Amino acid sequence: MRISKASLVSPGTNQLYGTFAVALSLFVFAYSPRFGQVSILLYYALWLPLVLVDYRKVLGNYGKYLWIFAFTIFACLSFFWSAAPGMTMRTGVQYLSHVVCALIAMRTIDIPTFTRGGIAGVALVLVYSLLFGAYHYDMLDGTFSFVGAFSSKNQLGFYASLGIYFAFVAVFTLGERGIWMAAAGVSGLISAYSLLASQSATSVLTTVAIIGLSLGMRVISALRPSNRKGLFLAAAMFSVVAAVAIAYSGGIDVVLGAFGKNSTLTGRTYLWQQGIEAAMASPIVGMGYQAYWIQGFSEAERLWEEFFITARTGFHFHNTYIEAIVETGAIGLLLLTMVLVTTVFGHLKRLLSEERDPDSMVLFGIAILLLIRSFVEVDILNPYHVGSFLLYFAAGKLTIKRTRPTMNWLWPEHGRSTAYRVHFSA
Repeated sequence: MRISKASLVSPGTNQLYGTFAVALSLFVFAYSPRFGQVSILLYYALWLPLVLVDYRKVLGNYGKYLWIFAFTIFACLSFFWSAAPGMTMRTGVQYLSHVVCALIAMRTIDIPTFTRGGIAGVALVLVYSLLFGAYHYDMLDGTFSFVGAFSSKNQLGFYASLGIYFAFVAVFTLGERGIWMAAAGVSGLISAYSLLASQSATSVLTTVAIIGLSLGMRVISALRPSNRKGLFLAAAMFSVVAAVAIAYSGGIDVVLGAFGKNSTLTGRTYLWQQGIEAAMASPIVGMGYQAYWIQGFSEAERLWEEFFITARTGFHFHNTYIEAIVETGAIGLLLLTMVLVTTVFGHLKRLLSEERDPDSMVLFGIAILLLIRSFVEVDILNPYHVGSFLLYFAAGKLTIKRTRPTMNWLWPEHGRSTAYRVHFSA
């Protein structure tokens, strides 16, 4: 039996393979610590062999991706001054190959297929956690919380947030109907239950914010292009003023108190202080990618002990920017921030332009979700993590030229939002 190239590498015609590959990738990202190297090899097997099918279409022109690879290359180069060169070299190569897989997915998977894979993948991850998960006692705040099959409730909450978001955009942005509308509903309900069970304040608040933002952007996109920017700026200024007012009126403490938290964010503020002090040891180039949390290093051992991390692994500063500057210095921080900010504003520009782009609507929400979480979590700095995969997938989509849609995506009942003509440039 012969399998056509289009069924594997052509966006829009490879729905079956694309949905399966994305779903299985999300499962690997969630549980590779449990299943080990075999699961990572499976992840590579999903994407890298596609290069052999049609390398021009799958890889494209990597000269366009220099801004995307900038941080990754610098992380690998930090091997030369790393405090743990072996760890830096290994994880740097892993991160580089992970980014390559994300860009291959970006070149071969369209947004509806990607969203379907997200729905199926998150549902699979959460069902596994509900079946084989456990509760964890947090010694810092004295509470029990459901962590699923993860080691942290925040990771369970992150997948639950993604599940709710994918279900929302599948129906209200991409106009899914029939079996995938039902699948979105089931996945959304599982995600909502998991989100509540996790008791992750970060995930609950970011989920509410992203759904609200997506609804707001739909309203803005319904306006004439000349009016969109003005309304968006007005809404953004109002949000900033409201946030400042809430902060100064003590509203933040009220919100945190509803989740059993206090102003220290369960020790995060202390961790941030320790991270800033650690960054001062090598503020320009850092101490090496992934070279801080190493067993035997005194400062890492001290923080593991203070935060009751008996496994002495899998910890971070709970802030992407602090983690980045500790490991890769100000240069690495600038390069990583460039990727994240360019992705956010690149898709925002498309939404505010004359084009009505459902793809950017979906990816803008993902980018904003990662941006908000970056202040309290580390989702985009590690290999084989769903956050970094989503970031580089969304960033890469900005390099693909698009023509104007042939139908109005704001009204899904009049046709599928995939009525774009997408063409690749080598």
